[in-house]
Amino acid sequence: MCDQTFLAVVFGPCDKCSKEKPLRAVYIKSEQLSYCSLCVEMMATEGLHENETLASLKNEAESLKGKLEEERAKLHDVELHQVAERVEALGQFVMKTRRTLKGHGNKVLCMDWCKDKRRIVSSSQDGKVIVWDSFTTNKEHAVTMPCTWVMACAYAPSGCAIACGGLDNKCSVYPLTFDKNENMAAKKKSVAMHTNYLSACSFTNSDMQILTASGDGTCALWDVESGQLLQSFHGHGADVLCLDLAPSETGNTFVSGGCDKKAMVWDMRSGQCIQSFETHDSDINSVRYYPSGDAFASGSDDATCRLYDLRADREVAIYSKESIIFGASSVDFSLSGRLLFAGYNDYTINVWDVLKGSRVSILFGHENRVSTLRVSPDGTAFCSGSWDHTLRVSAGSTCLGCFFSVMV
Repeated sequence: MCDQTFLAVVFGPCDKCSKEKPLRAVYIKSEQLSYCSLCVEMMATEGLHENETLASLKNEAESLKGKLEEERAKLHDVELHQVAERVEALGQFVMKTRRTLKGHGNKVLCMDWCKDKRRIVSSSQDGKVIVWDSFTTNKEHAVTMPCTWVMACAYAPSGCAIACGGLDNKCSVYPLTFDKNENMAAKKKSVAMHTNYLSACSFTNSDMQILTASGDGTCALWDVESGQLLQSFHGHGADVLCLDLAPSETGNTFVSGGCDKKAMVWDMRSGQCIQSFETHDSDINSVRYYPSGDAFASGSDDATCRLYDLRADREVAIYSKESIIFGASSVDFSLSGRLLFAGYNDYTINVWDVLKGSRVSILFGHENRVSTLRVSPDGTAFCSGSWDHTLRVSAGSTCLGCFFSVMV
């Protein structure tokens, strides 16, 4: 989203020509170097064969991309809605706000559930990170960060720590204790350091490793204890805005989306991009894996949400209506995968039938754009955060609980 995009220009001596100029981060064999623009261009032309130019290589890349699309089209034999024709429609249903969490002094930018299905961590433009009890709405912990725009936060799988970061370019980890009066800032551990703002973070399947995404166009895997960079992921052509870890026990892949309109799937072991999708017309603000891990959804500033099948290697559904003209800022699936929740910049949350492609509900209540949204680990509720400074925990009636917890 353009509202949350920042550019940091660093001046200093170029690592190649030693001249004082604006610098860009360049990675050579995972080693970060700072080069000026001229040296970056010179490096790009090194190793070209006779009569080769960057333009000819770009043309060749476009040709190969066209051939790839042709091969994908050959596998495109049926549409998702055609397969779902015999599946019974869900129909309309009603959900209500059960709890409203108030305490932030500015826009809520990110939130995450604890595995205990009760506690929530949220971050805000006010520079604060708050841990909530969603049952009682009480604040259990609060941390004041050294910067505003805390754009990312995450709960550790054990529930014993949280991670957060933003305009400070860092990802910091704070251990949680039962002593609510303890000075959490004193136990802060700076784990990750990027060259631009931190846009997203997520623990892997343990508390010992964390994934981060940044406005510097990269994602990275870090060791929490030592702060060591374990793997870096390069391929996006602009700010990376979001990421999501595959829901598997091994957890060896993740998906990222960014301002280059691309969604990319990565192998965490090799650091290589193994699949790439570029069908959106604007920034991708959110990505979320389907519960089985065989697909993922994305939400974009082009006012659409899209579903990508990883086995078919293509987009299989678009969730949009002519009346929706504002961007989608956040998406998440119900536990069964039948519903897709999407928060929009027009203050609403739209609920989509994933199979039919139809909208089954619109949720109102927020007084500004919905910036973040996550379904609870047990699938019985979801929490949304907004620029209206609040978080809302919503759920349906008891008879509708099946939509969240079992396959329809």
